[in-house]
Amino acid sequence: MEEPIGVEDLVGVRQRTGTGDPDGQVTGGGPASGRGHVAGAEREPAGAAQATHIPRQRGGQLLDAAVRYAEERHWDVCPGTWLEEVDGTERCSCGDTGCAFPGAHPAGPDWADHVTGSGPAARRMWSEHPGASILLPTGRSFDALDVPESAGFLALARMERMELPFGPVTRTPDRRMLFFVLPGAAAKADGLVRELGWRAATIDLVGHGEGRCVTGPPTRVGGRGAVQWARRPTAANRWLPDVEEVIGPLAYACAREAADARTRLP
Repeated sequence: MEEPIGVEDLVGVRQRTGTGDPDGQVTGGGPASGRGHVAGAEREPAGAAQATHIPRQRGGQLLDAAVRYAEERHWDVCPGTWLEEVDGTERCSCGDTGCAFPGAHPAGPDWADHVTGSGPAARRMWSEHPGASILLPTGRSFDALDVPESAGFLALARMERMELPFGPVTRTPDRRMLFFVLPGAAAKADGLVRELGWRAATIDLVGHGEGRCVTGPPTRVGGRGAVQWARRPTAANRWLPDVEEVIGPLAYACAREAADARTRLP
Protein backbone atom coordinates (compact mmCIF):
# COMPACT_ATOMS: atom_id res chain seq x y z
CA MET A 1 0.00 0.00 0.00
CA GLU A 2 1.11 3.56 -0.61
CA GLU A 3 2.03 5.99 2.13
CA PRO A 4 -0.92 7.80 3.72
CA ILE A 5 -2.08 11.17 2.42
CA GLY A 6 -2.11 13.77 5.17
CA VAL A 7 -5.17 15.91 5.81
CA GLU A 8 -3.31 19.00 4.70
CA ASP A 9 -2.33 17.30 1.42
CA LEU A 10 -5.89 16.37 0.47
CA VAL A 11 -7.24 19.73 1.61
CA GLY A 12 -4.70 21.34 -0.72
CA VAL A 13 -5.81 19.11 -3.58
CA ARG A 14 -9.43 20.03 -2.92
CA GLN A 15 -8.63 23.73 -2.93
CA ARG A 16 -6.65 23.50 -6.18
CA THR A 17 -9.06 21.34 -8.16
CA GLY A 18 -12.31 21.14 -6.26
CA THR A 19 -12.38 17.35 -6.80
CA GLY A 20 -9.21 15.80 -5.39
CA ASP A 21 -7.10 13.38 -7.40
CA PRO A 22 -8.52 13.37 -10.93
CA ASP A 23 -7.65 9.71 -11.42
CA GLY A 24 -9.14 8.58 -8.11
CA GLN A 25 -7.21 6.56 -5.51
CA VAL A 26 -7.29 2.92 -4.32
CA THR A 27 -16.48 5.10 -1.68
CA GLY A 28 -20.18 5.24 -1.09
CA GLY A 29 -28.98 4.43 3.27
CA GLY A 30 -33.22 3.20 3.64
CA PRO A 31 -34.04 -0.42 3.17
CA ALA A 32 -32.00 -2.46 0.74
CA SER A 33 -33.49 -2.50 -2.72
CA GLY A 34 -32.84 -4.76 -5.65
CA ARG A 35 -29.56 -2.94 -6.09
CA GLY A 36 -28.56 -3.36 -2.49
CA HIS A 37 -27.73 -0.56 -0.13
CA VAL A 38 -24.68 1.48 -1.11
CA ALA A 39 -23.57 4.40 1.02
CA GLY A 40 -24.20 7.69 -0.74
CA ALA A 41 -26.53 6.31 -3.42
CA GLU A 42 -29.66 7.99 -2.15
CA ARG A 43 -28.14 11.45 -1.87
CA GLU A 44 -27.93 12.14 -5.59
CA PRO A 45 -31.12 13.08 -7.45
CA ALA A 46 -31.84 10.98 -10.51
CA GLY A 47 -31.39 14.05 -12.70
CA ALA A 48 -27.74 14.24 -11.71
CA ALA A 49 -27.07 10.89 -13.33
CA GLN A 50 -27.78 11.84 -16.94
CA ALA A 51 -25.35 10.32 -19.43
CA THR A 52 -22.25 12.43 -19.89
CA HIS A 53 -18.75 12.19 -21.39
CA ILE A 54 -16.32 11.06 -18.70
CA PRO A 55 -12.79 9.64 -18.56
CA ARG A 56 -12.73 5.87 -19.08
CA GLN A 57 -12.48 3.79 -15.92
CA ARG A 58 -9.14 1.96 -15.80
CA GLY A 59 -10.01 -1.69 -15.32
CA GLY A 60 -6.49 -2.68 -14.31
CA GLN A 61 -6.59 -0.32 -11.36
CA LEU A 62 -9.86 -1.83 -10.17
CA LEU A 63 -8.59 -5.41 -10.44
CA ASP A 64 -5.35 -4.59 -8.62
CA ALA A 65 -7.18 -2.71 -5.89
CA ALA A 66 -9.76 -5.47 -5.34
CA VAL A 67 -7.04 -8.10 -5.06
CA ARG A 68 -5.03 -5.95 -2.62
CA TYR A 69 -8.09 -5.38 -0.43
CA ALA A 70 -8.67 -9.13 -0.22
CA GLU A 71 -5.06 -10.22 0.17
CA GLU A 72 -3.47 -7.42 2.16
CA ARG A 73 -6.37 -6.14 4.26
CA HIS A 74 -8.42 -9.36 4.39
CA TRP A 75 -11.52 -7.40 3.39
CA ASP A 76 -14.38 -9.03 1.53
CA VAL A 77 -15.01 -7.57 -1.91
CA CYS A 78 -17.83 -7.81 -4.43
CA PRO A 79 -17.99 -6.66 -8.07
CA GLY A 80 -20.79 -4.22 -8.76
CA THR A 81 -22.10 -2.54 -11.89
CA TRP A 82 -19.82 -0.85 -14.40
CA LEU A 83 -19.91 1.92 -16.98
CA GLU A 84 -20.64 1.04 -20.61
CA GLU A 85 -20.15 3.26 -23.64
CA VAL A 86 -23.41 4.01 -25.49
CA ASP A 87 -23.42 6.47 -28.40
CA GLY A 88 -20.20 8.05 -27.22
CA THR A 89 -21.25 8.39 -23.59
CA GLU A 90 -20.82 6.08 -20.62
CA ARG A 91 -23.87 4.78 -18.78
CA CYS A 92 -24.51 2.29 -16.03
CA SER A 93 -24.54 -1.39 -16.96
CA CYS A 94 -27.85 -1.77 -15.09
CA GLY A 95 -29.56 -0.26 -18.14
CA ASP A 96 -31.39 2.48 -16.22
CA THR A 97 -30.76 5.77 -18.01
CA GLY A 98 -31.74 7.60 -14.84
CA CYS A 99 -29.49 5.52 -12.56
CA ALA A 100 -28.78 7.49 -9.40
CA PHE A 101 -25.39 5.84 -8.81
CA PRO A 102 -24.09 4.91 -12.28
CA GLY A 103 -21.43 2.25 -12.40
CA ALA A 104 -21.17 1.99 -8.63
CA HIS A 105 -23.92 -0.10 -7.07
CA PRO A 106 -24.72 -3.82 -6.62
CA ALA A 107 -25.53 -5.65 -9.83
CA GLY A 108 -28.61 -7.34 -8.36
CA PRO A 109 -30.49 -8.36 -5.21
CA ASP A 110 -28.23 -11.40 -4.83
CA TRP A 111 -25.07 -9.29 -4.66
CA ALA A 112 -24.08 -10.76 -1.27
CA ASP A 113 -23.83 -14.21 -2.89
CA HIS A 114 -20.90 -12.93 -4.96
CA VAL A 115 -18.83 -11.61 -2.06
CA THR A 116 -15.36 -13.10 -1.69
CA GLY A 117 -12.39 -12.71 0.60
CA SER A 118 -10.07 -14.61 -1.71
CA GLY A 119 -7.46 -12.78 -3.75
CA PRO A 120 -7.48 -15.33 -6.61
CA ALA A 121 -11.29 -15.27 -6.71
CA ALA A 122 -11.26 -11.47 -6.82
CA ARG A 123 -8.75 -11.57 -9.66
CA ARG A 124 -10.97 -13.97 -11.60
CA MET A 125 -14.10 -11.83 -11.04
CA TRP A 126 -12.48 -8.58 -12.17
CA SER A 127 -10.75 -10.31 -15.06
CA GLU A 128 -14.23 -11.22 -16.34
CA HIS A 129 -15.54 -7.68 -15.79
CA PRO A 130 -12.50 -5.33 -15.60
CA GLY A 131 -14.62 -2.21 -15.21
CA ALA A 132 -16.81 -3.51 -12.38
CA SER A 133 -17.07 -1.23 -9.37
CA ILE A 134 -15.55 -2.39 -6.10
CA LEU A 135 -18.09 -2.94 -3.33
CA LEU A 136 -16.89 -3.47 0.23
CA PRO A 137 -19.52 -5.14 2.45
CA THR A 138 -19.86 -3.58 5.90
CA GLY A 139 -20.63 -5.46 9.09
CA ARG A 140 -17.85 -7.97 8.38
CA SER A 141 -14.29 -6.67 8.64
CA PHE A 142 -15.45 -3.14 9.38
CA ASP A 143 -18.39 -0.75 9.68
CA ALA A 144 -18.32 2.77 8.25
CA LEU A 145 -19.37 6.08 9.79
CA ASP A 146 -20.57 8.40 7.03
CA VAL A 147 -20.40 12.18 7.55
CA PRO A 148 -20.48 15.36 5.42
CA GLU A 149 -17.13 16.11 3.82
CA SER A 150 -16.56 19.39 5.67
CA ALA A 151 -17.27 17.69 8.99
CA GLY A 152 -14.96 14.83 8.02
CA PHE A 153 -12.00 17.12 7.35
CA LEU A 154 -12.63 18.91 10.65
CA ALA A 155 -12.82 15.60 12.52
CA LEU A 156 -9.62 14.31 10.88
CA ALA A 157 -7.70 17.41 11.85
CA ARG A 158 -9.07 17.20 15.39
CA MET A 159 -8.19 13.50 15.76
CA GLU A 160 -4.67 14.08 14.46
CA ARG A 161 -4.21 16.97 16.87
CA MET A 162 -5.47 14.82 19.77
CA GLU A 163 -3.38 11.84 18.55
CA LEU A 164 -6.46 9.64 18.46
CA PRO A 165 -6.38 6.41 16.43
CA PHE A 166 -8.39 6.21 13.24
CA GLY A 167 -8.56 3.84 10.34
CA PRO A 168 -8.82 4.30 6.58
CA VAL A 169 -11.13 7.08 5.40
CA THR A 170 -12.74 7.42 1.98
CA ARG A 171 -14.05 10.51 0.25
CA THR A 172 -16.93 10.22 -2.24
CA PRO A 173 -17.86 12.42 -5.21
CA ASP A 174 -21.07 13.47 -3.43
CA ARG A 175 -18.96 15.17 -0.74
CA ARG A 176 -19.19 12.57 1.99
CA MET A 177 -16.41 10.96 4.03
CA LEU A 178 -16.57 7.46 5.45
CA PHE A 179 -14.50 6.43 8.48
CA PHE A 180 -13.73 2.70 8.78
CA VAL A 181 -14.16 1.36 12.31
CA LEU A 182 -14.61 -2.02 13.98
CA PRO A 183 -17.80 -3.96 13.16
CA GLY A 184 -20.78 -3.18 15.39
CA ALA A 185 -20.29 0.59 15.19
CA ALA A 186 -23.42 1.22 13.13
CA ALA A 187 -25.64 -0.35 15.80
CA LYS A 188 -24.00 1.70 18.57
CA ALA A 189 -23.61 5.06 16.84
CA ASP A 190 -27.05 6.57 17.48
CA GLY A 191 -26.98 5.73 21.19
CA LEU A 192 -23.47 7.10 21.61
CA VAL A 193 -24.37 10.33 19.83
CA ARG A 194 -27.44 10.71 22.09
CA GLU A 195 -25.16 10.41 25.13
CA LEU A 196 -23.23 13.39 23.76
CA GLY A 197 -26.41 15.46 23.49
CA TRP A 198 -27.28 15.16 19.79
CA ARG A 199 -29.26 12.91 17.47
CA ALA A 200 -27.32 11.19 14.72
CA ALA A 201 -30.03 11.88 12.11
CA THR A 202 -30.13 15.58 13.02
CA ILE A 203 -26.37 16.06 12.61
CA ASP A 204 -26.20 13.84 9.49
CA LEU A 205 -24.01 11.09 10.93
CA VAL A 206 -24.89 7.74 9.35
CA GLY A 207 -23.64 4.27 10.26
CA HIS A 208 -23.28 1.50 7.67
CA GLY A 209 -23.16 -2.01 9.07
CA GLU A 210 -24.45 -5.51 8.42
CA GLY A 211 -26.27 -6.03 5.12
CA ARG A 212 -24.86 -2.92 3.48
CA CYS A 213 -21.80 -2.03 1.46
CA VAL A 214 -19.66 0.97 0.62
CA THR A 215 -17.93 1.73 -2.65
CA GLY A 216 -14.18 1.21 -2.66
CA PRO A 217 -11.60 3.38 -4.41
CA PRO A 218 -10.80 3.87 -7.25
CA THR A 219 -14.37 3.25 -8.46
CA ARG A 220 -15.66 6.06 -10.67
CA VAL A 221 -19.26 7.17 -10.11
CA GLY A 222 -20.61 8.17 -13.50
CA GLY A 223 -19.38 11.59 -14.52
CA ARG A 224 -19.06 12.87 -10.95
CA GLY A 225 -15.59 11.59 -10.23
CA ALA A 226 -13.93 8.73 -8.38
CA VAL A 227 -14.07 7.57 -4.80
CA GLN A 228 -10.70 8.40 -3.19
CA TRP A 229 -8.77 7.74 -0.03
CA ALA A 230 -8.62 10.68 2.35
CA ARG A 231 -6.55 8.38 4.55
CA ARG A 232 -5.18 5.31 2.79
CA PRO A 233 -5.00 1.81 4.29
CA THR A 234 -1.48 1.33 5.69
CA ALA A 235 0.27 -0.92 8.16
CA ALA A 236 -0.18 1.84 10.74
CA ASN A 237 -3.99 1.74 10.57
CA ARG A 238 -4.46 -2.01 10.05
CA TRP A 239 -6.01 -2.26 13.52
CA LEU A 240 -9.24 -0.33 13.31
CA PRO A 241 -10.50 1.85 16.17
CA ASP A 242 -13.65 1.10 18.12
CA VAL A 243 -16.54 3.47 17.57
CA GLU A 244 -16.16 4.91 21.09
CA GLU A 245 -12.70 6.19 20.16
CA VAL A 246 -13.86 8.32 17.23
CA ILE A 247 -17.51 9.14 17.85
CA GLY A 248 -16.74 12.24 19.94
CA PRO A 249 -14.73 14.16 17.30
CA LEU A 250 -17.07 12.99 14.52
CA ALA A 251 -20.25 14.00 16.36
CA TYR A 252 -18.76 17.36 17.36
CA ALA A 253 -17.70 18.10 13.78
CA CYS A 254 -21.10 17.06 12.39
CA ALA A 255 -22.95 19.16 14.96
CA ARG A 256 -20.79 22.16 14.18
CA GLU A 257 -21.37 21.72 10.44
CA ALA A 258 -25.13 21.37 10.99
CA ALA A 259 -25.17 24.56 13.08
CA ASP A 260 -23.15 26.43 10.45
CA ALA A 261 -25.54 25.21 7.74
CA ARG A 262 -28.51 26.61 9.68
CA THR A 263 -26.86 30.01 9.92
CA ARG A 264 -26.40 30.02 6.14
CA LEU A 265 -30.11 29.56 5.50
CA PRO A 266 -31.80 32.71 4.06
